[in-house]
Amino acid sequence: MKLFYSRNPNPRLAVAVARHLGAGVEYEFASPFSTGQAERFRPLNPNLSLPILVWSGESLWEADAIACRLSRAVGSDFWRTGDNEPEMIRWLSWGKENFVRACDVVQFERGTKLRYGLGSTDPRMVEEGLNNFRTAAAILDAALSDRRWLAGDRLSYADFRMATFLPFNDVAGLPLGDYPSVCRWYGRLEEIDAWRDPFKGLDAPELSPVPER
Repeated sequence: MKLFYSRNPNPRLAVAVARHLGAGVEYEFASPFSTGQAERFRPLNPNLSLPILVWSGESLWEADAIACRLSRAVGSDFWRTGDNEPEMIRWLSWGKENFVRACDVVQFERGTKLRYGLGSTDPRMVEEGLNNFRTAAAILDAALSDRRWLAGDRLSYADFRMATFLPFNDVAGLPLGDYPSVCRWYGRLEEIDAWRDPFKGLDAPELSPVPER
């Protein structure tokens, strides 16, 4: 299997999953939107977005699907299949619609737009994202006040997915410090080598710096 990736949030997530699982994949840095690359990648993903996992003439895109496929490939319950599966899916669904989405909005405005020249930061969108973040973070903080991980007593993909944008918080500037249980939970994630530095040893050019606002 080969995993096409970049340093952006969702590809980073997929690489972290693959390395945490010790999945036997080959890693290739890719840029499908670069000049001359679209025709190579469109048959693999019509959206041209990363990550993309390929094997035996097949391809799979979207980080959640790739995490499921890799977990099954190595026989891991990182992607839950037992009694904790509904709990994991609950957090995946809620997170992507609430906590993760709010992080994404702020990160896009303060980071992605400026990094890739997509326009200036929209203060109204930042404020909306921060308001939604505060609402979601309060719920997440309460849930994590009496547990170490989101699905059962062990790490699962729900934890990785919920934290997708937090490695980029130096740019996003989300007020994580206001939520002590979330901070403790994320500190535990940062102790995991594959999460803290998923690109270690890989040919992964750094993201372009974000111009000062």
